[in-house]
Amino acid sequence: MESDGPDRIERPAAADLWRNTLLQIPSVFGRMVYLSSLRNDEHHGLVPMSGENDARRAVHESHASAFAEWLSFNLEEQKDDLDLYLSTVAADKPSIPANWLSAAAYKTFVPDSATPVERRLYTADIEALIALLKNKHSAAGTDRAA
Repeated sequence: MESDGPDRIERPAAADLWRNTLLQIPSVFGRMVYLSSLRNDEHHGLVPMSGENDARRAVHESHASAFAEWLSFNLEEQKDDLDLYLSTVAADKPSIPANWLSAAAYKTFVPDSATPVERRLYTADIEALIALLKNKHSAAGTDRAA
């Protein structure tokens, strides 16, 4: 599920962001999470090289690109990518789905440029995947108790 991110975005700042940072993140969902965390901050490695405006544009374009790539996956590919992301997170795995649902944190991973249709598709897909994760962790907890 490797992205060809820098080939889609021609600007040097975006290519640098993909080459030096985003391709180091193994999952597309992880890239979305990372890029959403930069939405209101600057990417410190890009600003000195490219300037604040180009760096900000590179982050926004890269976020939109990763989001579009994730939406292009079928539900099984999204599940595999989400599982890959979760395998890299240092947190209590069973608590993540519940936390995402209670705080609707998963909605913050959507780029500002997403259309209403893209937002609805993403929300439907991610909520289905979160429900699967919750069921998986519930069943695992039941098996341990037996």
